[in-house]
Amino acid sequence: MQMLKGLWGWLAALVAIVVVGGYIATQKFAGDSPVVAPAQVAQAPSAAAPATPESPLAPTPKLDLDAPAAQETVEPPIESPVDPIAGQAIDIPARPVARLRGQGTWTDGLKTLGEAVAKTKAAAEKAGLKADGRPLVAFTETDDNGFHFEAMLPLAKAPEGKPKLDSGVEIGASPAGKALKFQHRGPYAEIDSTYEAITAFLDEKGLDTKNLFVEEYLTDLQTSDDDGLEVDIYVFLK
Repeated sequence: MQMLKGLWGWLAALVAIVVVGGYIATQKFAGDSPVVAPAQVAQAPSAAAPATPESPLAPTPKLDLDAPAAQETVEPPIESPVDPIAGQAIDIPARPVARLRGQGTWTDGLKTLGEAVAKTKAAAEKAGLKADGRPLVAFTETDDNGFHFEAMLPLAKAPEGKPKLDSGVEIGASPAGKALKFQHRGPYAEIDSTYEAITAFLDEKGLDTKNLFVEEYLTDLQTSDDDGLEVDIYVFLK
């Protein structure tokens, strides 16, 4: 019995030594092991792929061989304005006209001519005649006091067997021959300056003319200050 107690005492001492030794060994092992922080355990992000450097050379443009070739723009030539006092030479044929003879003074010249043209038109329309052109006035005689004239309306065809119309209007023919054509653009009150320029031109060229000139009214005769008036002037040559 004493021997058994001694054995149990020895076993208890041995167990105590083992337990204490195991505890000491465990503490030493734990102290020698490094502590890893959670941040160190996290996987490091993968390095970004290096950016591809841009080429220092610009891309070569693609040529479109099917595109039409650029054409050079050609500017039209600039035409010089027509000189109204240049005197265009033309041959004027005789034409059938309704005609009214008259005379007037320079003071009331525009009024006299306007009334004569209106009477000629009215007589032709009343007779059923078709006009074929703009009204004309032929100045057959002039002096310092006034003028003699023939107001005319060109006709498509002269009526047969009817030489006279109403209001003293009769059927006749317009002047014919070689003439110089001039232009007047502006008020009728300023037409004298155009005739002065025409006279200077004729003198410079040494041209011999008849005592006959014709005005063709491209616009209606209205007032002496009408800026829109357009008149062609024909001076007949000998």
